[in-house]
Amino acid sequence: MLKDKQIAFVGSGAMAEAIIRGLLRQGLLPAANVIASGPRQSRGDDLVQKYAVRATTDNREAASQANILMLTVKPQVVGRVLPEIRGAVKSDALVISIAAGVTLRTLSDGLAHASVVRSMPNTPAQIGLGITVWTATDEVAEPQRQQTQAILGALGEEVFVEDESFLDAATALSATGPAYVFLFMEAMIDAGVHLGFPRRIAEQLVLQTVLGTVEYARVSPRHPATLRNEVTSPGGTSAEALYHLEKGGLRTVVSRAIWAAYQRSVALGRGSDVRLAGRSPDTHQDITD
Repeated sequence: MLKDKQIAFVGSGAMAEAIIRGLLRQGLLPAANVIASGPRQSRGDDLVQKYAVRATTDNREAASQANILMLTVKPQVVGRVLPEIRGAVKSDALVISIAAGVTLRTLSDGLAHASVVRSMPNTPAQIGLGITVWTATDEVAEPQRQQTQAILGALGEEVFVEDESFLDAATALSATGPAYVFLFMEAMIDAGVHLGFPRRIAEQLVLQTVLGTVEYARVSPRHPATLRNEVTSPGGTSAEALYHLEKGGLRTVVSRAIWAAYQRSVALGRGSDVRLAGRSPDTHQDITD
């Protein structure tokens, strides 16, 4: 369904490269049908060398060639990019954005274009193990929805939601989620070094523990709480460690962090660069009101 489509990427960063790599790896379209646009010629040259795609520094030129336009820029620059390519997008083109917090209405109004998809992938998409949450305007036709599924499926799993508000929630939970996991892994590795392990061995132990635990949870039909209870013997080492994690407020801190990320996503969508006072659920302040 994509082989005869021209796909343009406005924004040629890491996530654009991940999508290009996934599409070509799965043979969904030829490299000649892909054009990537970005401000640095050297970056475009790198993508051309790696994947044999086309590249340009002219966003408008890239947009004008696309049957499917991927907006793979940071949310902070969307306000500059939309006016730049407005009027260049083909009337029957599909636009797919990965810009955190930027709403369908902002995208549609900014481009004067109705067929728009808003999506939120995460970092593991770079190795084909990501998960992307997406939604679409009513004007996105069924064939275009299938094309969207194919493109986002090249990054890993994809989940469609009717309610756009879930995109900001997904930004906080799954898109920002790898940062939480990396930090926890870092803390475990440092603790291992403190216990006397060489850092390389501590890293190996933690990486394999996290990998194995995630896969075990994935294949198990039981809830993570049940799995945790199964490895927590009364008076044992797990019980002792979990007591201190709970005493330190791990669940509360994680909940507050995810709430703060959600609030930040909403703020970015409004074009605000102000850090919000109401980031904690304890404040009962919701900037969407």
